Amino acid sequence: MSINKTFIIGNLTRDPEINVTPSGVSVCKMSIAVNRSFANKGGSRDVDFFNVTCWRATAENCAKYLKKGSKVGIVG
Repeated sequence: MSINKTFIIGNLTRDPEINVTPSGVSVCKMSIAVNRSFANKGGSRDVDFFNVTCWRATAENCAKYLKKGSKVGIVG
């Protein structure tokens, strides 16, 4: 059995969007832009985009303290 862990460090592309499920659970969605640490064949650096979803207290904290352009680190 193998376990994988991912670290994503980048900037939010828009303000986090928070909603509440019908059962009362907070959910926050956001998008993170990550600059690659190496240049492509053309000499420019590409950017990767990741969609992230947080739940419960983490969702509430993200919506409260983060905004477009905020530097974030995600572990999952």
